[in-house]
Amino acid sequence: MEKLVIALSFGGLLSEKDIKIVADSFRIKKLKSEEYFQESGNTADKIVFIERGILRVFCTDEKGNDVTKYFIRENQFFADMISYYSAQPATDSIESVISSEICWIYFTDFEKLLREIPNLVIFFKSVSESTLLNKLRDNDFLNFGSAKTKYLEFVKRYPELSLQVPQQHIASYLKITPQSLSRIRKEIFK
Repeated sequence: MEKLVIALSFGGLLSEKDIKIVADSFRIKKLKSEEYFQESGNTADKIVFIERGILRVFCTDEKGNDVTKYFIRENQFFADMISYYSAQPATDSIESVISSEICWIYFTDFEKLLREIPNLVIFFKSVSESTLLNKLRDNDFLNFGSAKTKYLEFVKRYPELSLQVPQQHIASYLKITPQSLSRIRKEIFK
């Protein structure tokens, strides 16, 4: 939980006592590669923090293909807020891409902490806004440019992901075929 404590310390919003209370409320879970944290069809009820590893959020399209929507990296929080707040089954699944260690908390427990620790609301709002801004920036490069341009931008933004994530997941995220990604990689790494 070392990285979780560091993340909660960011910005100096939470006191050491509050950080300890929040961190102690999280549970630790180790996930094997390709192990699910959340499966589509289940209503989301947890917030997750990635202590070590990489998770991916994906859905299945009408042809039965996995479509990678996001990668959740070390030191990031994630929650399927649409499923939770609508109380509807999740349309996305979340799985570990590589062996990972996560910290998680039930939304209901976190909401109780939000009532007890006022600055946690400000912290959570900051994390949510930062996550949204990053996703908007990613949408800019994912929706414009050639397959090669998208891949080069992905490698520039996320060098650790380009080395650890299987190529089929990267291709899916970039909205290109695995064959196109293979050709691009061959061209770049001649």
